[in-house]
Amino acid sequence: MSLGQELAPHLPFLRRYARALTGSQQHGDAFVRATLEAIVAAPDDFPRDVDARLGLYRTFHAIWSTANIEEDPGAGSGFEDAEGIAQARLARITPLSRQALLLTAMEGFTPEDTGYLIGAEADEVERLVAEALEEIERQTRAEVLIIEDEPIIAMDIETIVRDLGHTVTGVAVTRDEAVAQARAHRPGLVLADIQLADDSSGIDAVKDILAEFSVPVIFITAFPERLLTGERPEPTFLITKPFQRSTVKAAIAQALFFDTATVPA
Repeated sequence: MSLGQELAPHLPFLRRYARALTGSQQHGDAFVRATLEAIVAAPDDFPRDVDARLGLYRTFHAIWSTANIEEDPGAGSGFEDAEGIAQARLARITPLSRQALLLTAMEGFTPEDTGYLIGAEADEVERLVAEALEEIERQTRAEVLIIEDEPIIAMDIETIVRDLGHTVTGVAVTRDEAVAQARAHRPGLVLADIQLADDSSGIDAVKDILAEFSVPVIFITAFPERLLTGERPEPTFLITKPFQRSTVKAAIAQALFFDTATVPA
């Protein structure tokens, strides 16, 4: 099997991580492209002493950690300079605590593997994760709209959201209901399933909502690969079903981290 074939199954999930890390599909995908270009340019430098997924993320982190975000870290890859508030938040995401949290909670790496990726010992990774969680506790609270047609999952998400200190404005099960609830009580965050009760789409519901006002969105799906191709406008934040509580917590914190209305100064 060629190196390209080994890496292909892991690319959607690297896109998910990169988007969450940068708060942008455009920026995240540009770092992924830069990673692939580096591998193609120097295949002999690819880590072969670990599995392909770990080597892929390791190469990504080598590029991420050395990129000068004030310039163009994806030169030749369609990457445009970040501006204004997005640039400031991209700079603030670089601390290892955020990386450690996303790698463990969202990507499912062990503390040992996470340490390999960011250049830290396992116990240091655990300290960094605890540091990130403490930061989340200080994060400004948001009002959250949940779009989910499965009652058990909706209740689970609602419990997680409330335990984090956020307020749930409502739980919608169809596209029309979601739009109506958003209009009645403007949310500060939307968590949306892809497939809804009446065969309507959570993506279409979100498009309708975003046409009226800006709000950070986290999508929830059992088929993440379909929304992580990098070939069209796709979600920045994505949770895979079945999800862990820690995954939802990390995704919510990261989405709010990049939101201009809720990120603390």
